[in-house]
Amino acid sequence: MPPLPAPEFRPAFRPRTPTPEQPVRVAVVGTGGWGEQHARVFADRTDTELVGVVGRDVTRARARADAYRTDAYTDVDAMLDTAQPDLVTVCLPNEEHFAPTLHLIERGVPLLVEKPLVFDLTEADALLDAAAERDLFVAIDLNHRYAEPVQRLKAAIDAGDLGALVFATWRFGGEPNLGGSRHANLIETQVHGLDMLEQLCGPIASVMAQPFDGTHPGTVTTLAVALEFASGAVGTLLGTYDSSYAYPGTHLLEVNGTEGRGLVEDTVRRLTLSRAGDDVARVWQAGYFDDEARDFHGTFDRYVDDLLRALRAGGPPPVPAEAGRRALQVAHAIIRSGDEGVRVTVGTASQA
Repeated sequence: MPPLPAPEFRPAFRPRTPTPEQPVRVAVVGTGGWGEQHARVFADRTDTELVGVVGRDVTRARARADAYRTDAYTDVDAMLDTAQPDLVTVCLPNEEHFAPTLHLIERGVPLLVEKPLVFDLTEADALLDAAAERDLFVAIDLNHRYAEPVQRLKAAIDAGDLGALVFATWRFGGEPNLGGSRHANLIETQVHGLDMLEQLCGPIASVMAQPFDGTHPGTVTTLAVALEFASGAVGTLLGTYDSSYAYPGTHLLEVNGTEGRGLVEDTVRRLTLSRAGDDVARVWQAGYFDDEARDFHGTFDRYVDDLLRALRAGGPPPVPAEAGRRALQVAHAIIRSGDEGVRVTVGTASQA
């Protein structure tokens, strides 16, 4: 969606806080692939009502709205004024989030924004500042957190089952999703790894990156990053657009401690927990009737459960937009490291 022109003055949108008996009214901005996942979730739930789909192309917007039994719009303000949603989700092309998101924040509507938040730290800060001025609920979709193996691994780490953490490894990637930025792989796709590694292992303190642009000169399609965590643990991240999602082991997450190891395969497929010196491991993988747990898109459904609870309670989002800003901060440190060939200190979440 192109940047929106300066709108005529409109009063701040004042959404209601739904009671437990009322469905949450949701509108989706965007008609792409993940926009369809958003439309699916909010159309199918019994505790939500999909009240509109907004797209820049009227034919696509109508087709998506018809498929999910709602109304189509090509103007965000017209949708807000007519549909009166309690929540708007933003599912636009990755590098076109800023202007529409800022506009929605200025209208005062609670938001769920697809990752990445934006590509530029100054824009991220502008969005967060505008939301803070309005005490506005703004969440970001980092749904990998909600995979069953990941949640079980975090519980094991928090319980001390792995002992003191020593190292962690993240590997993820497949076919390219190239955009205008030479760092799309890092900022759009590996955002999940940056967020996940910090969720499991604590803050990343410094990074040393080795980029590769041999398949698309000028665009970093693969990169290897050496990580130092604030705890003293170390790690690696390998992110690529030079592989295939058809390959087994597309995603691998390993966390190794003094007492054991956790290994997550393909995000939702399997978790293996091992104890040091023990040949017998504990394995979780979805059982016969657990189709939801093995479905990657189901991680978004699980996230929405938490999101709606927080929205109804008037509390903070389960994954606030600040998490997207933090991942972007780490990504920019990685970019600088790759450009300059030096190790770069990341700093705390409050430091750019």
